[in-house]
Amino acid sequence: MDKQNKANMTITEEFAEKVRRDNFKERVMQIAPVMVLLLLIVVFSFACGHNFASRDNLVAILNQLAIPLIVAFGLTFVIMIGSIDLSIDGTVGMAGSLMAVFVLNSQFPGMNMGIWGAGLAILTSVVVGFIVGVVHVKLRIPSFMVTFAFMYICRGIGMLSYQGHPPTINDPLFVALAKASFLGIPFITWVAILMLALCYFIQEYTAFGRYVYAVGTNESIPRAVGVSVDRVKIQVFTLAGFLFGVAGVIGAIRLGQGQVGIGEGLMFPAQAAVVVGGTSLAGGKGGVVNTIVGVLIMTVLTNGLVLLSVNPYVRTGIQGLIILIAVILTIPRGGQVISK
Repeated sequence: MDKQNKANMTITEEFAEKVRRDNFKERVMQIAPVMVLLLLIVVFSFACGHNFASRDNLVAILNQLAIPLIVAFGLTFVIMIGSIDLSIDGTVGMAGSLMAVFVLNSQFPGMNMGIWGAGLAILTSVVVGFIVGVVHVKLRIPSFMVTFAFMYICRGIGMLSYQGHPPTINDPLFVALAKASFLGIPFITWVAILMLALCYFIQEYTAFGRYVYAVGTNESIPRAVGVSVDRVKIQVFTLAGFLFGVAGVIGAIRLGQGQVGIGEGLMFPAQAAVVVGGTSLAGGKGGVVNTIVGVLIMTVLTNGLVLLSVNPYVRTGIQGLIILIAVILTIPRGGQVISK
C-alpha cells in the first residue's frame, strides 16, 4: 500500500487493515512449522534414501520423541502463561532416580513397591512443581530464578536417593515394559500419546485451559473478572511437575536404571521444540498441537543429520540457528518479553 493511499485512509480503515495484516501473519505462523516439517521429511527422504523411511528408523523416531514430547507438553503450559521453567533436567532426573529406588532394584533389594513406586516418584515431582509455583507466586520471585534453584535441589535429591550408586531396575514388569510395543509402536510412545490426549483435553475443554491463555495474554483482564491468577500459575507449575515426573519414570524404564543423568540435556531442546512449534515466548499463543509439530521438527532434524553422519557440532549449530529464527518470528516487535 503506497503512502498516498495510506494517508487517505480513515482511522477505521487503518484499524481494519492492521487487523487483516495481523490475521495474515497469524495464519502464516500457524502453517509455517508444518511446512518446515514436511520440507525436512522430503529433504531427508531423498538425501538418506531408504534409511530414513525404513520401518526401523520410523520406530526409532517414535522412541526418540516420547520423552522430549512429554517434557515439552509440561513446558508448553508454563510458556503460555509467559513464564519459564529451568528445573526440567533436575526434576526429570529426580523422578527417574526415585522410581528406580522405589521398585525392585540392585542397590536396595529390600525395596519393592512395584507400580506404586512409579506413582510415588511422579507424586514427588508433582509436589516439587507445586512448591515451585507457590514460591514463584507468593514470594514474587521470577520463575526462571525459582526453577533454576530447584533444578539443583532436585538433582541433589536424586543423587542422595541412590547414594552415588545408580540402581538397576530388576522389577519384571518394568523390565518387560522397556521392550514392549503395541501395533509396532513402543510402550513409552503410547505413554506420550496418552499425555497428549490429557493435555489437549485440559487445554481445550476445561476452564483452566482457557484461563492459561487469558493469563498469558494479559493477566490483569482475568484478574479483573475474578479469576485467581495466582492459583492458575500454581496449577500450571504443578501440571508441569506431573509431566516431568512421567518423563523421568519412562526414562528410567527405557534405560533400565535410575540416575539423575536421565534428565540431562532435556531443558533447552524442549524449549526449542515449544518455540519452533509456534508457541510464543510472550505467552497467550500456541498449545500442545504446536508442540507436537515442534518436537517432530527437532527429532526429524536430529535423526536425519545423524543418518547423514553430520558432525555433532554442526548439528548443534543448525539446531541453534533454527531456534533463533523461531524466536525472531514469534516475539512481537516493540514489546517487552519478560519471564513472569
